[in-house]
Amino acid sequence: MNTEYPQHRVVTEQPTAVRRATLHQSELAGWFAAAYGEIAGYLGRHGLTAQGYPFARYHLRSDGRFDVEAGFPVEAGIAGDGSVQPSSLPGGHVVTAWHTGPYQEVGQTYALLAGWIAEHGVEQAGDAWEIYHDPPTGSPALWRTEVIQPFTPAQVDA
Repeated sequence: MNTEYPQHRVVTEQPTAVRRATLHQSELAGWFAAAYGEIAGYLGRHGLTAQGYPFARYHLRSDGRFDVEAGFPVEAGIAGDGSVQPSSLPGGHVVTAWHTGPYQEVGQTYALLAGWIAEHGVEQAGDAWEIYHDPPTGSPALWRTEVIQPFTPAQVDA
């Protein structure tokens, strides 16, 4: 596992096409493949293309399950249908770090971002998201995932 030191940047709000679900951790892997395939099909049927890599955003519930949103950035908002819905990734201040390695080890990158948040005296502003820059094929040791945590700035020492 390799994690690069966190970096602060400002991002603009990004429209997305997503699927949402509430799942146990053991259900996530199989659900993602179907979700991304369905969203890609929706985009193709409507003459649209993804404007970046697939992403996922998780919110841990008190019952141990996750509310998960997975999708692709798009150029502009979509109408959606029964399962593919419009959404967006927030704009504003974020801290990011790259994780290289299996998805099961990405928690170390989240801990690094939490440390950066504490060190800089700022507060998280919603759930983080992961951008998957490599498909889950080949050696998991080479998979690159960018983890992005929004925050509310106080005094930012970039």
